Amino acid sequence: MTSTFPRLMLEHAAQRPGAPALRVKEYGIWKSTTWAELAVMVRAMACGLAAAGVRRGDHVVVVGENRPRLYASMLAAQALGAVPVPLYQDAASAEFVFPINNADVAYAIVEDQEQVDKLLEIRDQCPGLARLWYDDPRGLRKYDETGLASLDVLLETGATADRADPGRFDEQVKLTQPDDVAAMFFTSGTTGNPKGVVHTHATLLDRAAAGARFDKLSESEEVLAYLPPAWIGQNIFSYAQWLACGYIVNCPESAATVTIDLKEIGPTYYFAPPRVFEGLLTSVMIRMEDAGAIKKWLFGHFMALARRVGPALMDGKPVGAVDRLHYALGNVVIYGPLRNTLGFSRVRVAYTAGEAIGPDLFSFYRSIGINLKQLYGSTETAVFVCLQPDHEAKADTVGVPIEGVELRVSESGEILVKSPGLLKEYYKNPVATAEVLTPDGWYHTGDAGFLDAGGHLKIIDRAKDVGRLQGGASDGAMFAPKYVENKLKFYPHIKEAVAFGDRREKVCAFVNIDFDAVGNWAEKRNLPYAGYADLAAKPEVLELVRECVEKVNADLASDRMLAGSQITRFLVLHKELDADDGEMTRTRKVKRGYISEKYQVLVDALYGGKAEQFIETAVKFEDGRSGSVSATLTIVDAKTFPTLQRAA
Repeated sequence: MTSTFPRLMLEHAAQRPGAPALRVKEYGIWKSTTWAELAVMVRAMACGLAAAGVRRGDHVVVVGENRPRLYASMLAAQALGAVPVPLYQDAASAEFVFPINNADVAYAIVEDQEQVDKLLEIRDQCPGLARLWYDDPRGLRKYDETGLASLDVLLETGATADRADPGRFDEQVKLTQPDDVAAMFFTSGTTGNPKGVVHTHATLLDRAAAGARFDKLSESEEVLAYLPPAWIGQNIFSYAQWLACGYIVNCPESAATVTIDLKEIGPTYYFAPPRVFEGLLTSVMIRMEDAGAIKKWLFGHFMALARRVGPALMDGKPVGAVDRLHYALGNVVIYGPLRNTLGFSRVRVAYTAGEAIGPDLFSFYRSIGINLKQLYGSTETAVFVCLQPDHEAKADTVGVPIEGVELRVSESGEILVKSPGLLKEYYKNPVATAEVLTPDGWYHTGDAGFLDAGGHLKIIDRAKDVGRLQGGASDGAMFAPKYVENKLKFYPHIKEAVAFGDRREKVCAFVNIDFDAVGNWAEKRNLPYAGYADLAAKPEVLELVRECVEKVNADLASDRMLAGSQITRFLVLHKELDADDGEMTRTRKVKRGYISEKYQVLVDALYGGKAEQFIETAVKFEDGRSGSVSATLTIVDAKTFPTLQRAA
């Protein structure tokens, strides 16, 4: 697409000025911003930023939840040729220091007092940070800090500057070209400092438009923007494609109201990482625990039918008349009300990405009539590399290469990508750039996989994580930890899992229980508990998890390639894995290497044959305090199964 973000915004404002561009829920009421109103806001904000000293090429940090004025601030920066740099709003203040200094940031626009406090806390470590504007003034009335002001003040200053020089904004928009840098996204930093991924208007908009054409998106779509704007997945679906298509983006009132807001909006186009779909399914299963006997029987009966014929119906395959009629009845009694409860009544296209989704979880949503599909991409590829066509959604693949994409599999099994959406560079990191981009334009994804007979890409795991078992009966067998972890996480009682096995003779695992799901399960059985650590240590809970692990083992036994990855021993951790403790990224990907080092004593206990192990762990609490938690963890042996030959 040969345009820029600000030009697209102005085109929508000119062609349909009264159409809603954004909605936000405030105090329980949805308020709309039209394209014309957005254009006025962006113009004033851009002129205000220019008056404050923002120049072409400058980086402007944006931190907060999805809010109309934060979206406008990104457009305003881009209108001047500056580069918005969204950062994760739930990050601790110390996590902002590296990206702000790395990108030489002098200007920041944030949502509220929480984010202001974080930036003021690290101001002495970020000497270049001179100006800071906030959207929500609550709690900030008595702040008296140099360079701190509200967006209201910025807009007033900008409107005055625009009246004094009315041609400047339009001139700056014209100067900005498609090949100019449009945004920078910092990677999650699983193995070190995050890297700034530099994208141009052309790379982001080309992929946004290609994805829109693939799924026939139009201006009539409704999207709920509830994921972090710093994640490129959210940015593509709720910013790049929003401007490419002109549909409506809806911003929830808060993270706590997302489920309610999802039902009220009823999006037609929906995107979420697997953990969100896992959470929604867990909430359904918890509610079914509380249901009466008749409702439980109906749910079980019709879900068994859905698992058998639902995916075939979604894929347009032939289904017998009796089953079709039976399913239609289930749609009235169970599936329709369930879709409505989840907020998916109007969903035409739903995608999941970010990490692999468990096949059972994937099939569950498709079986009840939700067109859930998988896509493949990354921050460096502007997301869209492979997408699943309607009627070709497979649980074990991530789709076919879409328009403009070429794929190649190296001799080592790594996927290489050539696409118009590839990053320009890693900011100030030519060595890292050269490692992932070949001179002839191929990007090293770091993922291991292959193309199946139908041209669909199948990802096994991160190339660096795929290992081999050594010694024992499974010597030389493939070990794909993420595949095993995702199978465990399908069960609503398991929230996270970390599998170990590379260059070892057997596979062992750490498990985090889902506190809400297991807590509800315990209450139903009159099992008292004092908190997460107490609940996780209950013998009854360990037995519950063991049943889940052994079901996974039975399933793995039917896969000849991965039968050796059956879990022989596991333990339930005494605390939840947490990004604040460095154990996960902000996109909730486990840092397997860090966890292995941090809990080395537990890994040694698993492989050393111990029955239990004491552990004391430093933690950070939500209020910023530090402390520690300790426990003696029971190590559980799990039953494994002989390898079965899967039917052809």
